[in-house]
Amino acid sequence: MFQFNFGKNYREVPPGGEGEQPQQNRRGKGTGLKYAKRVFLGAVLLMLAVFLAGSCWYTIQEEEQAVVCTFGTPKAVTEPGLHFKIPLVQTVTKVNTTIQGLSVGYDDELQYTEDAMMITSDYNFIRVDFYAEYRISDPVKALYASEDPVRVLDNIAQNCIRTTIGSYTVDAVLTTGKNEIQANIRDMIMEKLEAYDIGIQLVSITIQDAQPPTAEVIEAFKAVETAKQGKDTALNNANKYRNEQIPQAEAEADRILQDAEAEKESRINEAEGQAARFNSMYEEYVKYPAITRQRMFYEAMEDVLPDMKVIIEGGDGSQVQQLLPLEPFSGAGATESGNTGTGTAEVTENGQ
Repeated sequence: MFQFNFGKNYREVPPGGEGEQPQQNRRGKGTGLKYAKRVFLGAVLLMLAVFLAGSCWYTIQEEEQAVVCTFGTPKAVTEPGLHFKIPLVQTVTKVNTTIQGLSVGYDDELQYTEDAMMITSDYNFIRVDFYAEYRISDPVKALYASEDPVRVLDNIAQNCIRTTIGSYTVDAVLTTGKNEIQANIRDMIMEKLEAYDIGIQLVSITIQDAQPPTAEVIEAFKAVETAKQGKDTALNNANKYRNEQIPQAEAEADRILQDAEAEKESRINEAEGQAARFNSMYEEYVKYPAITRQRMFYEAMEDVLPDMKVIIEGGDGSQVQQLLPLEPFSGAGATESGNTGTGTAEVTENGQ
Protein backbone atom coordinates (compact mmCIF):
# COMPACT_ATOMS: atom_id res chain seq x y z
CA MET A 1 0.00 0.00 0.00
CA PHE A 2 1.09 3.54 -0.60
CA GLN A 3 0.42 6.55 1.59
CA PHE A 4 0.41 9.94 -0.05
CA ASN A 5 1.56 12.96 1.85
CA PHE A 6 1.04 16.28 0.13
CA GLY A 7 4.29 18.19 -0.08
CA LYS A 8 6.30 15.12 0.67
CA ASN A 9 7.52 12.16 -1.27
CA TYR A 10 5.36 9.10 -0.94
CA ARG A 11 6.70 5.97 0.66
CA GLU A 12 5.56 2.37 0.73
CA VAL A 13 3.84 1.14 3.80
CA PRO A 14 3.89 -2.56 4.37
CA PRO A 15 0.64 -4.41 5.13
CA GLY A 16 -0.13 -4.34 8.79
CA GLY A 17 2.21 -1.41 9.18
CA GLU A 18 1.64 1.64 11.24
CA GLY A 19 -0.32 3.69 8.60
CA GLU A 20 -3.18 1.19 7.78
CA GLN A 21 -5.29 1.40 10.98
CA PRO A 22 -5.96 5.20 10.92
CA GLN A 23 -6.97 4.98 7.27
CA GLN A 24 -9.63 2.34 8.06
CA ASN A 25 -11.00 4.36 11.00
CA ARG A 26 -11.46 7.40 8.82
CA ARG A 27 -13.32 5.35 6.22
CA GLY A 28 -15.70 3.88 8.88
CA LYS A 29 -16.46 7.26 10.30
CA GLY A 30 -17.22 8.70 6.85
CA THR A 31 -19.60 5.88 6.00
CA GLY A 32 -21.51 6.25 9.33
CA LEU A 33 -21.91 9.99 8.85
CA LYS A 34 -23.30 9.56 5.37
CA TYR A 35 -25.76 6.93 6.65
CA ALA A 36 -26.92 9.22 9.44
CA LYS A 37 -27.46 12.05 6.98
CA ARG A 38 -29.50 9.78 4.73
CA VAL A 39 -31.67 8.61 7.64
CA PHE A 40 -32.26 12.17 8.78
CA LEU A 41 -33.11 13.32 5.28
CA GLY A 42 -35.49 10.39 4.85
CA ALA A 43 -37.22 11.16 8.14
CA VAL A 44 -37.61 14.82 7.15
CA LEU A 45 -39.03 13.86 3.77
CA LEU A 46 -41.42 11.37 5.42
CA MET A 47 -42.64 13.97 7.90
CA LEU A 48 -43.07 16.49 5.09
CA ALA A 49 -45.04 13.95 3.06
CA VAL A 50 -47.27 13.13 6.04
CA PHE A 51 -47.83 16.83 6.70
CA LEU A 52 -48.69 17.55 3.09
CA ALA A 53 -50.97 14.52 2.91
CA GLY A 54 -52.75 15.60 6.10
CA SER A 55 -53.15 19.19 4.94
CA CYS A 56 -54.78 18.16 1.68
CA TRP A 57 -58.10 17.34 3.39
CA TYR A 58 -60.50 19.14 5.70
CA THR A 59 -63.88 18.23 7.18
CA ILE A 60 -67.01 20.40 7.50
CA GLN A 61 -69.54 19.57 10.22
CA GLU A 62 -73.31 19.96 9.96
CA GLU A 63 -73.37 23.14 12.04
CA GLU A 64 -70.65 25.01 10.15
CA GLN A 65 -69.50 26.21 6.76
CA ALA A 66 -66.02 26.82 5.36
CA VAL A 67 -64.38 29.65 3.43
CA VAL A 68 -61.59 28.49 1.09
CA CYS A 69 -59.20 31.26 0.04
CA THR A 70 -57.13 30.63 -3.08
CA PHE A 71 -54.51 33.30 -3.81
CA GLY A 72 -56.64 35.87 -1.95
CA THR A 73 -59.97 34.89 -3.55
CA PRO A 74 -62.47 33.52 -0.98
CA LYS A 75 -65.15 30.97 -1.77
CA ALA A 76 -67.78 29.49 0.54
CA VAL A 77 -68.15 25.73 0.91
CA THR A 78 -71.48 24.82 2.44
CA GLU A 79 -71.75 21.05 1.96
CA PRO A 80 -70.75 19.05 5.05
CA GLY A 81 -68.26 16.21 4.78
CA LEU A 82 -64.66 15.64 3.65
CA HIS A 83 -63.18 18.09 1.12
CA PHE A 84 -59.83 18.46 -0.71
CA LYS A 85 -57.59 21.52 -0.76
CA ILE A 86 -54.25 22.36 -2.26
CA PRO A 87 -51.58 22.59 0.46
CA LEU A 88 -49.67 25.85 0.82
CA VAL A 89 -51.94 27.38 -1.81
CA GLN A 90 -55.42 27.27 -0.28
CA THR A 91 -56.38 28.23 3.28
CA VAL A 92 -59.57 27.11 4.98
CA THR A 93 -61.48 29.05 7.68
CA LYS A 94 -64.49 27.43 9.31
CA VAL A 95 -67.50 29.50 10.41
CA ASN A 96 -70.19 28.45 12.90
CA THR A 97 -73.63 28.88 11.28
CA THR A 98 -75.83 27.79 14.21
CA ILE A 99 -78.05 30.22 16.12
CA GLN A 100 -76.02 32.08 18.73
CA GLY A 101 -76.96 34.49 21.51
CA LEU A 102 -76.01 38.07 22.31
CA SER A 103 -76.87 39.82 25.58
CA VAL A 104 -77.51 43.56 25.58
CA GLY A 105 -77.57 45.38 28.93
CA TYR A 106 -76.25 42.63 31.21
CA ASP A 107 -73.07 40.61 31.59
CA ASP A 108 -72.26 36.93 32.07
CA GLU A 109 -73.07 37.19 35.79
CA LEU A 110 -76.58 38.50 34.96
CA GLN A 111 -75.76 41.93 36.34
CA TYR A 112 -76.89 45.19 34.71
CA THR A 113 -74.27 47.08 32.71
CA GLU A 114 -74.10 50.74 31.75
CA ASP A 115 -75.81 49.94 28.45
CA ALA A 116 -79.00 48.99 30.31
CA MET A 117 -79.73 52.54 31.53
CA MET A 118 -82.13 54.34 29.14
CA ILE A 119 -84.58 57.26 29.14
CA THR A 120 -88.21 57.14 28.04
CA SER A 121 -90.33 59.69 26.20
CA ASP A 122 -91.77 61.02 29.48
CA TYR A 123 -88.23 61.63 30.82
CA ASN A 124 -88.05 58.68 33.18
CA PHE A 125 -84.95 56.56 33.63
CA ILE A 126 -85.32 52.84 33.29
CA ARG A 127 -83.10 49.78 33.09
CA VAL A 128 -83.88 47.44 30.20
CA ASP A 129 -81.90 44.39 29.07
CA PHE A 130 -82.39 42.35 25.91
CA TYR A 131 -81.35 38.99 24.54
CA ALA A 132 -80.77 38.70 20.79
CA GLU A 133 -80.35 35.57 18.69
CA TYR A 134 -78.41 35.69 15.42
CA ARG A 135 -76.77 33.42 12.84
CA ILE A 136 -74.15 33.76 10.11
CA SER A 137 -76.00 33.90 6.80
CA ASP A 138 -72.97 34.54 4.51
CA PRO A 139 -69.62 33.24 5.84
CA VAL A 140 -67.54 35.10 3.24
CA LYS A 141 -69.04 38.49 4.13
CA ALA A 142 -68.90 37.64 7.83
CA LEU A 143 -65.12 37.13 7.53
CA TYR A 144 -64.18 39.91 5.10
CA ALA A 145 -66.94 42.58 5.12
CA SER A 146 -66.14 43.66 8.67
CA GLU A 147 -63.51 42.96 11.27
CA ASP A 148 -66.01 41.89 13.96
CA PRO A 149 -69.61 41.43 12.71
CA VAL A 150 -70.90 40.49 16.18
CA ARG A 151 -69.62 43.78 17.56
CA VAL A 152 -71.32 45.60 14.70
CA LEU A 153 -74.57 43.79 15.55
CA ASP A 154 -74.18 44.79 19.20
CA ASN A 155 -73.77 48.46 18.28
CA ILE A 156 -76.75 48.36 15.90
CA ALA A 157 -78.91 46.68 18.54
CA GLN A 158 -78.04 49.27 21.19
CA ASN A 159 -78.79 52.12 18.81
CA CYS A 160 -82.16 50.69 17.77
CA ILE A 161 -83.10 49.82 21.36
CA ARG A 162 -82.38 53.33 22.67
CA THR A 163 -84.23 54.92 19.76
CA THR A 164 -87.30 52.76 20.32
CA ILE A 165 -87.36 53.00 24.11
CA GLY A 166 -87.07 56.78 23.83
CA SER A 167 -90.36 56.92 21.89
CA TYR A 168 -92.43 55.09 24.55
CA THR A 169 -93.57 56.05 28.03
CA VAL A 170 -92.26 54.26 31.09
CA ASP A 171 -95.64 52.60 31.70
CA ALA A 172 -95.64 51.11 28.21
CA VAL A 173 -92.10 49.77 28.62
CA LEU A 174 -92.89 48.18 31.98
CA THR A 175 -96.36 46.80 31.22
CA THR A 176 -98.38 46.72 28.03
CA GLY A 177 -95.99 47.82 25.28
CA LYS A 178 -93.33 45.11 25.43
CA ASN A 179 -94.52 43.10 22.43
CA GLU A 180 -94.83 46.18 20.25
CA ILE A 181 -91.41 47.44 21.35
CA GLN A 182 -89.77 44.10 20.55
CA ALA A 183 -91.34 44.04 17.08
CA ASN A 184 -90.23 47.59 16.28
CA ILE A 185 -86.67 46.96 17.46
CA ARG A 186 -86.44 43.76 15.44
CA ASP A 187 -87.62 45.50 12.26
CA MET A 188 -85.11 48.34 12.73
CA ILE A 189 -82.18 45.98 13.33
CA MET A 190 -83.02 43.80 10.33
CA GLU A 191 -83.30 46.88 8.10
CA LYS A 192 -79.87 48.16 9.16
CA LEU A 193 -78.22 44.73 8.84
CA GLU A 194 -79.58 44.47 5.32
CA ALA A 195 -78.13 47.87 4.50
CA TYR A 196 -74.69 47.07 6.00
CA ASP A 197 -74.62 43.59 4.38
CA ILE A 198 -72.06 42.05 6.74
CA GLY A 199 -73.25 38.44 6.40
CA ILE A 200 -75.06 38.23 9.73
CA GLN A 201 -78.82 37.73 10.26
CA LEU A 202 -81.00 38.54 13.29
CA VAL A 203 -83.30 35.70 14.35
CA SER A 204 -85.11 37.27 17.33
CA ILE A 205 -84.75 39.81 20.11
CA THR A 206 -86.70 39.84 23.38
CA ILE A 207 -86.94 42.02 26.47
CA GLN A 208 -85.53 40.06 29.39
CA ASP A 209 -86.37 42.55 32.14
CA ALA A 210 -87.32 46.18 32.64
CA GLN A 211 -87.01 47.95 35.99
CA PRO A 212 -86.81 51.49 37.35
CA PRO A 213 -83.35 52.52 38.56
CA THR A 214 -84.10 52.90 42.32
CA ALA A 215 -85.84 50.76 44.94
CA GLU A 216 -88.38 53.47 45.81
CA VAL A 217 -89.43 53.87 42.21
CA ILE A 218 -89.61 50.10 41.86
CA GLU A 219 -92.05 49.87 44.77
CA ALA A 220 -94.15 52.70 43.34
CA PHE A 221 -94.36 51.01 39.97
CA LYS A 222 -95.22 47.71 41.63
CA ALA A 223 -98.08 49.43 43.45
CA VAL A 224 -99.31 50.91 40.18
CA GLU A 225 -99.07 47.53 38.49
CA THR A 226 -100.99 45.91 41.35
CA ALA A 227 -103.73 48.54 41.04
CA LYS A 228 -103.96 47.96 37.30
CA GLN A 229 -104.24 44.23 37.86
CA GLY A 230 -107.00 44.86 40.39
CA LYS A 231 -108.77 47.07 37.88
CA ASP A 232 -108.51 44.38 35.22
CA THR A 233 -109.81 41.78 37.68
CA ALA A 234 -112.79 43.97 38.61
CA LEU A 235 -113.57 44.59 34.93
CA ASN A 236 -113.37 40.90 34.18
CA ASN A 237 -115.69 40.08 37.08
CA ALA A 238 -118.12 42.79 35.97
CA ASN A 239 -118.11 41.49 32.42
CA LYS A 240 -118.65 37.97 33.71
CA TYR A 241 -121.62 39.11 35.82
CA ARG A 242 -123.05 41.05 32.87
CA ASN A 243 -122.68 38.06 30.59
CA GLU A 244 -124.50 35.92 33.16
CA GLN A 245 -127.31 38.38 33.89
CA ILE A 246 -128.11 39.55 30.36
CA PRO A 247 -129.22 36.10 29.14
CA GLN A 248 -131.34 35.65 32.28
CA ALA A 249 -132.93 39.08 31.81
CA GLU A 250 -133.58 38.37 28.15
CA ALA A 251 -135.17 35.05 29.04
CA GLU A 252 -137.33 36.73 31.69
CA ALA A 253 -138.35 39.42 29.21
CA ASP A 254 -139.29 36.75 26.68
CA ARG A 255 -141.35 34.96 29.31
CA ILE A 256 -143.18 38.15 30.29
CA LEU A 257 -143.88 38.94 26.64
CA GLN A 258 -145.20 35.44 26.05
CA ASP A 259 -147.43 35.68 29.16
CA ALA A 260 -148.67 39.06 28.01
CA GLU A 261 -149.45 37.69 24.57
CA ALA A 262 -151.26 34.75 26.15
CA GLU A 263 -153.22 37.09 28.45
CA LYS A 264 -154.00 39.29 25.49
CA GLU A 265 -155.37 36.36 23.51
CA SER A 266 -157.33 35.17 26.56
CA ARG A 267 -158.89 38.59 27.11
CA ILE A 268 -159.74 38.96 23.44
CA ASN A 269 -161.31 35.51 23.35
CA GLU A 270 -163.24 36.21 26.55
CA ALA A 271 -164.43 39.56 25.24
CA GLU A 272 -165.46 38.00 21.96
CA GLY A 273 -167.33 35.27 23.88
CA GLN A 274 -169.13 37.81 26.05
CA ALA A 275 -169.98 39.89 23.01
CA ALA A 276 -171.39 36.80 21.27
CA ARG A 277 -173.37 35.92 24.42
CA PHE A 278 -174.70 39.46 24.67
CA ASN A 279 -175.66 39.42 21.00
CA SER A 280 -177.51 36.13 21.46
CA MET A 281 -179.29 37.49 24.55
CA TYR A 282 -180.20 40.62 22.65
CA GLU A 283 -181.67 38.54 19.84
CA GLU A 284 -183.81 36.70 22.37
CA TYR A 285 -184.76 39.96 24.07
CA VAL A 286 -185.96 41.42 20.81
CA LYS A 287 -188.23 38.42 20.35
CA TYR A 288 -189.65 38.34 23.92
CA PRO A 289 -188.77 41.51 25.84
CA ALA A 290 -190.92 40.91 28.96
CA ILE A 291 -189.90 37.30 29.51
CA THR A 292 -186.24 38.14 28.91
CA ARG A 293 -186.40 41.00 31.42
CA GLN A 294 -187.92 38.69 34.06
CA ARG A 295 -185.33 35.98 33.44
CA MET A 296 -182.52 38.48 33.64
CA PHE A 297 -184.00 39.86 36.84
CA TYR A 298 -184.18 36.41 38.44
CA GLU A 299 -180.64 35.59 37.42
CA ALA A 300 -179.38 38.89 38.82
CA MET A 301 -181.22 38.23 42.11
CA GLU A 302 -179.62 34.78 42.31
CA ASP A 303 -176.20 36.36 41.88
CA VAL A 304 -176.87 39.19 44.35
CA LEU A 305 -178.74 37.17 46.94
CA PRO A 306 -177.47 33.65 46.62
CA ASP A 307 -178.77 32.55 50.06
CA MET A 308 -182.25 34.06 49.68
CA LYS A 309 -185.33 31.99 48.84
CA VAL A 310 -187.44 33.60 46.17
CA ILE A 311 -191.24 32.89 46.18
CA ILE A 312 -193.07 33.65 43.01
CA GLU A 313 -196.86 34.16 43.12
CA GLY A 314 -199.01 33.83 40.15
CA GLY A 315 -200.64 36.94 38.80
CA ASP A 316 -204.08 35.27 38.65
CA GLY A 317 -204.49 35.26 42.49
CA SER A 318 -204.07 31.51 42.79
CA GLN A 319 -202.55 30.07 45.90
CA VAL A 320 -199.73 28.24 44.01
CA GLN A 321 -196.31 29.52 44.98
CA GLN A 322 -192.92 28.72 43.51
CA LEU A 323 -189.66 28.65 45.46
CA LEU A 324 -186.37 29.48 43.80
CA PRO A 325 -184.24 27.56 44.10
CA LEU A 326 -186.45 24.54 44.43
CA GLU A 327 -185.99 22.55 47.59
CA PRO A 328 -187.15 19.05 48.46
CA PHE A 329 -190.51 18.86 50.27
CA SER A 330 -189.23 16.22 52.69
CA GLY A 331 -186.08 15.57 54.60
CA ALA A 332 -183.65 17.83 56.31
CA GLY A 333 -183.98 20.55 53.74
CA ALA A 334 -187.77 20.80 54.25
CA THR A 335 -187.42 20.77 58.04
CA GLU A 336 -184.74 23.40 57.94
CA SER A 337 -186.76 25.58 55.64
CA GLY A 338 -189.79 25.17 57.81
CA ASN A 339 -187.92 26.18 60.94
CA THR A 340 -186.30 29.13 59.33
CA GLY A 341 -188.30 32.31 59.26
CA THR A 342 -185.72 34.60 57.80
CA GLY A 343 -183.94 34.91 54.51
CA THR A 344 -187.12 34.63 52.41
CA ALA A 345 -188.31 37.22 49.94
CA GLU A 346 -191.69 37.31 48.27
CA VAL A 347 -191.57 38.53 44.73
CA THR A 348 -194.54 39.12 42.55
CA GLU A 349 -194.63 38.24 38.93
CA ASN A 350 -193.89 41.83 38.01
CA GLY A 351 -190.72 41.80 40.11
CA GLN A 352 -192.33 43.73 43.03
